[in-house]
Amino acid sequence: MSTPLAPVLSAHWDDPRAWTLESYLARDGYTALRKALRMEPDEVIQAVKDAGLRGRGGAGFPTGLKWGFIPQGPGPDGRTRPHYLVVNADESEPGTCKDIPLMLATPHTLVEGAIIAAYAIRADTAFIYLRGEVVPVLRRLRAAVDQAYATGLLGRDILGSGFDLDLIVHAGAGAYICGEETALLDSLEGRRGQPRLRPPFPAVAGLYACPTVVNNVESIASVPALIANGTDWFRSMGSEKSPGFTLYSLSGHVARPGQYEAPLGITLRELLDYAGGVRAGHRLKFWTPGGSSTPLFTDEHLDVPLDYEGVAAAGSMLGTKALQIFDETTCVVRAVARWTRFYAHESCGKCTPCREGTYWLVQLLERIEQGGGTAADLDKLLDISDSILGKSFCALGDGAASPIMSSLKYFREEYAAHLDGAGCPFDPARATAWAEAGGVR
Repeated sequence: MSTPLAPVLSAHWDDPRAWTLESYLARDGYTALRKALRMEPDEVIQAVKDAGLRGRGGAGFPTGLKWGFIPQGPGPDGRTRPHYLVVNADESEPGTCKDIPLMLATPHTLVEGAIIAAYAIRADTAFIYLRGEVVPVLRRLRAAVDQAYATGLLGRDILGSGFDLDLIVHAGAGAYICGEETALLDSLEGRRGQPRLRPPFPAVAGLYACPTVVNNVESIASVPALIANGTDWFRSMGSEKSPGFTLYSLSGHVARPGQYEAPLGITLRELLDYAGGVRAGHRLKFWTPGGSSTPLFTDEHLDVPLDYEGVAAAGSMLGTKALQIFDETTCVVRAVARWTRFYAHESCGKCTPCREGTYWLVQLLERIEQGGGTAADLDKLLDISDSILGKSFCALGDGAASPIMSSLKYFREEYAAHLDGAGCPFDPARATAWAEAGGVR
């Protein structure tokens, strides 16, 4: 029996004018905020801890634990520094597309979650750092924030509780590295976005050197439903260590690509049943469990539970739950080379392993794809990847190395078929999405 889908965040995405305050209030919007404001801030943090909500941005760090790290009261110097909440909406990894549709469809879900989170950590200023290229989302978010101010849901003395909060939607200038939380903070402060040395961690010295919580959009947007329905309800979905619901993005060679919200622990085999399977007449070849920065899986991994522990045990990462599906028409060398070019372009250049390593990975992959490579180049790819993995300043280097190392693990013979003048044996046109709709077959 298939695991049933669990539409919570996406339950009302297709409502008429779902993005408006009127539509959100009609489906009990902001009732969780009213409930939270009747609780003590520490009670809200404890509820999130008890529910086991884990960060939905990639690493899966427990959200309540992160909130609990914020120091309360005066510091060692006797000063009480302001606290900040920063929502990371800089979604920009290839294949990842869950936060942007969420903010476009129901921005008030995020706004309500941000108010609750800011109340819990005792912050009076919060920021949503949005990827600036997605102008329609920027307009929706800013309109939602304006509506919240106009109705007393933001600003001074929210709903008569005595809690004050200003929420600012900030449009980033566009750099993948700004999805890394400390680079995001530098960018928000007006500097070039580059990752910071840690410690100190943002909970101690984050935005403006003050205690700061940085959470992903989906993490914060999940809070209202958790508070409204309780921890037992939240834990009734998912697994013991990875409880709750989440958004899985299916793209690529799948009959019905899109967002599928389900309990953590569902398998790709089950998700493909909901999505109509791999496109007609073809079979699954490889896929990403958590976006292009995670080690690849093959058809041998169809029944791996898609939760943090299950995917890690199988040798990859759940990441952003961006399931990119590739059938047998796809050249794995070409796919990995395109991802690697992205990471080389988006490297901030701060550390040598990533700055130099990604450049040379691109040179090698392009040479192999064009038929100019030799068998020694495959070992060189692994050697350079090993020099980057775990040795770069931030996780961007790991994201560049992981697909290369895993693809060589599962498809070394395909790499070898490109060598010694042979070139790529695949027809790129057959791998395009339109190939089955009157195009190349």
